[in-house]
Amino acid sequence: MVSCISLLGSTGSIGRQTLEVAKSLGIRVAALTANRSVDLMEQQCREFLPELAVMGDEAAAQELSRRLAGLSVRVTVGMDGLMEAATLPCADTVVTAVMGMVGLRPTLAAIEAKKRIALANKETLVCAGELVMRRAKECGAQIIPVDSEHSAIFQCLAGAEHKQVKRLILTASGGPFYGMSREELEQVTCRQALKHPNWAMGAKITIDSASMMNKGLELIEAMRLYDLPMEQVDIVVHRQSIIHSLVEFCDGAMLAQLGTADMRIPIQLALTWPDRMDCIAPKLDLLTCGDLTFAAPDEKNFPCLTLARQAVLAGGTACAVLNGANEVAVSLFLQEKIGFYGISDLVSAALDAVDSAVEPTLEAVLAADRAARRVVNERFGG
Repeated sequence: MVSCISLLGSTGSIGRQTLEVAKSLGIRVAALTANRSVDLMEQQCREFLPELAVMGDEAAAQELSRRLAGLSVRVTVGMDGLMEAATLPCADTVVTAVMGMVGLRPTLAAIEAKKRIALANKETLVCAGELVMRRAKECGAQIIPVDSEHSAIFQCLAGAEHKQVKRLILTASGGPFYGMSREELEQVTCRQALKHPNWAMGAKITIDSASMMNKGLELIEAMRLYDLPMEQVDIVVHRQSIIHSLVEFCDGAMLAQLGTADMRIPIQLALTWPDRMDCIAPKLDLLTCGDLTFAAPDEKNFPCLTLARQAVLAGGTACAVLNGANEVAVSLFLQEKIGFYGISDLVSAALDAVDSAVEPTLEAVLAADRAARRVVNERFGG
């Protein structure tokens, strides 16, 4: 079990639950980072007394510093602060729970520092997975996924050889709009999209779940994490969110990981692996969980999943374009400036407009991300 963590993104849903787990296990918290949530960050700093607190902008950092006067918590700001938090010598593990591309550079820094990475920032692997996994292997840094689906696969693969794996099967809840027609989906609102049937998550990932983009991003993430081609990663809709994903082996056997829809379970596993300890999350009762059902995803009415497959086939930095465009489009949808299908339309436009660099270096990935965001903003403005 780890003894000390740096938590990047402490005020979001995953960050808050990570602190619950850390408290229950007696794990020290050396660094906390947030964007602008000064009130919650102040509460967290007073409770956990980290060595370092990082805010997203100068005004928030100054206000937090003023409120924490008298405490031995050093407050800093921006990407430099995130990079320092990711490489603190006293932390043996970095939990990357920040949202979006901002997590890429700190994750690479933590890898260079040979930390264990409890990875909850899927954009890091979607945009630069080949680069990240190669550097992790070269540096000897361990990456343990926190996403419930990839944690499930991680567990099912324990002790298995790569050549024994026939396919990975990611489960999808289907989100709040499962079974709706295109005509119905054209009328859905942001408020409806934020009502996920099973999980309590942040706004961005909840919208991604509603559009099925989340499963497209997870497909790409699975390819990078487990070094498999897209043809060996399948997706099934499993409305109950009891089976979190499966692995099929070459002999036809399947292993599945089951549990309640509570992110504290995969978070804790990432902090204790290879050990397992009692968890504060509720336990699954097979006698009351109901029937388990499976269906094929509807890629006709939920085109974001198809767009993710197209980005994979394009290769290079196309996945960074997909992700960057989606981040901006989701933000516009959350602001009620575009409709539900505006998300997939804008992402598709960015994939068509931005040329993909063949070699996904860090500089090329960041450039592709900027270009995708620019296209979406220009299209919306036009």
